[in-house]
Amino acid sequence: MRYTRRPLTREPELMEDYAYVLEFFPQGFPLDKHPEHKNRPMAQVLGEKYFMLLEVAPRRGIHLVVGEKVYIGPGFRPKVQYIYGRIEYEDLSLGAKDEIPRIVDKIVRENERVFVEFFNIAEPITLKLHSLELLPGVGKKITKILLEERVKKRFSSFQDLSSRVKISDPAKIIRDRIIAELMGGEKYYLFVKPPPGKPGKYLGYLPRLYRRVKSV
Repeated sequence: MRYTRRPLTREPELMEDYAYVLEFFPQGFPLDKHPEHKNRPMAQVLGEKYFMLLEVAPRRGIHLVVGEKVYIGPGFRPKVQYIYGRIEYEDLSLGAKDEIPRIVDKIVRENERVFVEFFNIAEPITLKLHSLELLPGVGKKITKILLEERVKKRFSSFQDLSSRVKISDPAKIIRDRIIAELMGGEKYYLFVKPPPGKPGKYLGYLPRLYRRVKSV
């Protein structure tokens, strides 16, 4: 089914303009669940902004390279003819799965201001659970320190977080959480919106973070 760039949800509206190539299949992907993708050029990509997993069709004669960033937004796309639609983690090839940690790490570190801001605005989910506790290795003790420190002064960088809260690599923590959400099976999703019909509550932090950083 062709991807027409209609909003995936009414609120918030999530649209990807750029994506990173996870794997390219010049002759098609024989294990794809869509028969039409088994014998024609296609690629599996990861959206740069909202971490959407998508399958795309390249333009005739275009050879996509794993790791390259391609435009998939509205208007003319130099390398991508059209977008088939969203896929799930289990639909990815082994090569695409292997590429995800590197690409997600790259996106997180290149958008440091966005992800640092999460530590500044993260909110409680329930009376007993805070959003910060969903991050790998961040329990109630570290959450308490984070909340106390951000009252004194907002966090300004990953280095600032590391020095004030003793988190060795905040970017890695964010990366690992995003990968867990891409894999699915979570009760709450901080950053990755689950595909339609999949369980889990989407907390919608990324749209808020991009708006906040843009307005600063």
